[in-house]
Amino acid sequence: MKRLVLPPVSATIQRFAALAMVSTMMLPSAAHALFEDGDARRAILELRSRVDQLQLVDQNTASEIQQMRSSLLELQGQISALRNEVATLRGQNEELTQNLQRTETRLKSFEPQPVQVDGSNFQAQPAEQQAFDAALEQLRNGQYEAARNAFKTFIDQHPNSGYIPSAQFWLGNSLYATREYQQAINTFNALLKQAPQHERAPDAALGVANSQIELKNVTGARQTLQNLISVYPDSSAATDARERLARLR
Repeated sequence: MKRLVLPPVSATIQRFAALAMVSTMMLPSAAHALFEDGDARRAILELRSRVDQLQLVDQNTASEIQQMRSSLLELQGQISALRNEVATLRGQNEELTQNLQRTETRLKSFEPQPVQVDGSNFQAQPAEQQAFDAALEQLRNGQYEAARNAFKTFIDQHPNSGYIPSAQFWLGNSLYATREYQQAINTFNALLKQAPQHERAPDAALGVANSQIELKNVTGARQTLQNLISVYPDSSAATDARERLARLR
C-alpha cells in the first residue's frame, strides 16, 4: 500500500498562516482598546457637559446674587424711608398730643368744677371761683372798699352762683368795715332770708346785731341777738350773742 505524501507547504503560505494566527491573537486586545477609547470620549463629553452646566449654574447664581443684592439695597432704602416716616409721625403725634392737652386745659377753664365753700358743695365756673377768691383776698388784705365793690360786682354778674350766700356774708362784712351799717344789715338779712341753714347764717345774724349797735339801735340789736340764740343755739355766734346781751343790759 502506497503512503499518501502531501506536497510541502510553501514558505509564503506558512508566513501567511503565521500572520493570520498573530492577527487572530491580537483581535481581542485591539477591540478592547477601541472600547475603552469610546467610553473615555463619552466620559469627557459628559464631563464637559457638566462643566458647562455648572458654569451656567454659576452664572445664574451670580445673577441671582446680584439681583438679591439689588433687592436688599432697595429694601434697606425702603426701611430707611419708613423709619423716617415713623419718626415724622411720632413727632406729629407728640405735637398733636400736646395740642390736645392744651385744648383740654383750655376747655376745662370753661367747664364747671366741683367747689366746697362754707360747708356747701356745688358746681362753679372757673371764672366764678377766680372772681370770688380775688374779692375775698382783697378783704383779707384790708382793702375793704375794693372788696365791697368786687363782691357787689360778683353778685350782680353771678346771681345764681353757689357762691352767693358766702358772697353776701363777706359783702356784709366789707360794708361793716366801711361803716355802711344799714347796707350791711340789708345784705346780712338777704343771706338769712335766702339761705337760713347756711354755715355763715349765724354769723350773719350776729353781723346784723353788731351793725344795729353801731346805729344805736339797742332794742333792735337785743331782739336780733335773742333770735340768734333761739334759732342757732349751738353755734359759736350764739355764744357771742349771749355775751353781747349781757353787756347790753
